[in-house]
Amino acid sequence: MIDTPASDTIFALSSGMPPAAIAVVRVSGAHAADAVRALAGRLPPPRHASLADLTDATGAPLDRALILWFPGPKTATGEDLAEFHLHGGRAVVAAVEAALAALPGLRRAEAGEFTRRAFLNGRIDLAEAEGLADLLAAETESQRVQALGLASGHVSRAVAAWQERLLSLMAAAEAELNFADEDDVDVYEGAAARFVAGMAALAAELGEWLARPAAEVIAEGLSVVIAGPPNAGKSTLINALAQRELAIVSPVAGTTRDIIETPLALDGIAMRFSDTAGLRGEGADVVEAIGIDRARAAVEAADIVLWLGPPRDAPDHPRCILIAAQADRWRGDAAAEADAARCDLILSAATGEGMEALHGMIVDMARTLLPREGEAALRQRQRAALAEAKQWLGIDPWSREAGDLILIAERLRLAAGVLDRITGRAGVEDMLDALFGRFCIGK
Repeated sequence: MIDTPASDTIFALSSGMPPAAIAVVRVSGAHAADAVRALAGRLPPPRHASLADLTDATGAPLDRALILWFPGPKTATGEDLAEFHLHGGRAVVAAVEAALAALPGLRRAEAGEFTRRAFLNGRIDLAEAEGLADLLAAETESQRVQALGLASGHVSRAVAAWQERLLSLMAAAEAELNFADEDDVDVYEGAAARFVAGMAALAAELGEWLARPAAEVIAEGLSVVIAGPPNAGKSTLINALAQRELAIVSPVAGTTRDIIETPLALDGIAMRFSDTAGLRGEGADVVEAIGIDRARAAVEAADIVLWLGPPRDAPDHPRCILIAAQADRWRGDAAAEADAARCDLILSAATGEGMEALHGMIVDMARTLLPREGEAALRQRQRAALAEAKQWLGIDPWSREAGDLILIAERLRLAAGVLDRITGRAGVEDMLDALFGRFCIGK
């Protein structure tokens, strides 16, 4: 938890860890201009880079650097902001940070404190801050695109539009309740029914957003589980996909006794591939039986299943690719050939046959689980708030409540309050500590 005065002026390295070509040290707060004057001897024109010789309090040289000065409130943090663009050596950065720490009113920033101040000063809202956190952690193209949409305000703009519609309904309900007898107020008959219809339309739109894939699917990776009976080639396949010896390959049944997981990115989509214990009903010892139970649970929870067994034994899963594996071994076997004809793919991880086709099938199936281009997915916290707002907006049009304007107005108020939580306008202090703790020191 950040338990420090918001009035302090903070500083931190905001670029990558040295050594590097350039190191950016950022200063934010009321004493940012004083810090520039103390080290550079002058304050440059706002928003113009200027070359300066930096010195410490004793006059000892620190570095020749670019300095930038951004007077608030139109800055990244909403406060006076300064940046020192230094040579990126460790000693240079350490010397400049030591000089800043020696100045009165300055201290080192806590993790995420720059972004927290941006939120508290209204420069970004909570949804945008969450997107920025995801953007910093993005490792794949799909993660980058999703996080960038969230950070750039895609969700926030949608919430603002919903709030505007709610406010319009709330204002009309209040007018109907309190001023229906006034000549200058636009009222109409059947007001309750019209409010219920407006709430239903908004609830339907929220439902469409809730039907989209969760953002965590993109951030954490889709779960792809390799399953089948013992000695079906599961471990050979995950080794081929990972391009390293991840799992032990052995002709002995029951070699894999627990789930072996590895993160992989296929065509920019983050995935978690899992090798599981061979599924069999008899002959398993106690330890292997536990592994089999875990394998069945993993199959049920998987986003995609790669089944390497007989098609008749395949799990009832909506996204299951039937694979005739170990093709290098069963060619010419009539029974195996018949099973292979019922599969989606013939594959030999040992020789590489079918691996490219499997790659394409997995990616095509994965894309159906991701938001379409231009859509934004919601994080779990945002989904929960949206689901609660949808619940408040849902009224049975034939119920007694549907004709009670007081109850309708209360439902509208509660729905609006829930939407406020998405952008961080109410009840978010505990969540802020968890969120901003995810940031590096210089953000």
